[in-house]
Amino acid sequence: MTEKETVVTAEGLRKLEAELDELKTIHRKEVNDRIRQAKEFGDISENAEYEDAKQEQAFVEGRIMKLEGMIRNAKIIVEGEGGADEVNLGSTVKVKKTSADGEID
Repeated sequence: MTEKETVVTAEGLRKLEAELDELKTIHRKEVNDRIRQAKEFGDISENAEYEDAKQEQAFVEGRIMKLEGMIRNAKIIVEGEGGADEVNLGSTVKVKKTSADGEID
């Protein structure tokens, strides 16, 4: 499967990398601790804590894979790049209401 290019600003890339680091270093350990504790309760076939922790583990691992793909395929853009007639990622746009009937110029 070919992954799509992820267009981000430099700050956006830093945020993705920070989230990935937090998931790998903090949340992964927390989920593994929850699974270990739930297993200590005994029979896991009817253990709600275990099932909940396993579902959270699947979410965390899925998010890690998604972020790794986004970072790997990131294309950094310069904020505000482009002319006055273009709107790009990171551009600031002002909308002006010009009439009482709600028409926007």
